[in-house]
Amino acid sequence: MKIQEVIRTINQMQADGVIERYAIGGAVGATFYLEPVATLDVDVFVAFKSDPGSFLISPQPLFDYLLARGCRVKGEYIVIGEWPVQFLPPTSPLVEEALDKAVSGEVGGSPVRVFSAEHLAAIALQTGRAKDKARLLQFVESGVLDASKFEQLVIRHGLADDWEKFGRQFLGDAS
Repeated sequence: MKIQEVIRTINQMQADGVIERYAIGGAVGATFYLEPVATLDVDVFVAFKSDPGSFLISPQPLFDYLLARGCRVKGEYIVIGEWPVQFLPPTSPLVEEALDKAVSGEVGGSPVRVFSAEHLAAIALQTGRAKDKARLLQFVESGVLDASKFEQLVIRHGLADDWEKFGRQFLGDAS
């Protein structure tokens, strides 16, 4: 399954004004920095456009746009090409920052925005599920993290105690 179709579609959505900005996160985002792992879906974090004069944000224009272009809904996903895609709003100040500071890359000749390695690692720490802890350990052991940037994120977003606990559990120190 090629992800290029997903990226081209998302870029076109942005060009057409359906979404303001986006970045890929989750396991697919991590593959920009780490060895690929099996995943079921693509997590695309988006800044949804709101209607003028309204504080309410609806994903309906996104669904309408994609369904009109042959995509289909499958559970909580929209299938683009063969990929189940989950469009997610930022759910915390950390994720909002990750979206704002996403880095640019390229896949198959198409531009793409992806969460930075440091943001992906901090989000994994914040989420705290077993698979997130495993991913965080991969980030630490791979050497792709800028330790200073990561530690600043951890402190800024109130994750210092979680990072210390993670260090004791998995790194054999207090980090």
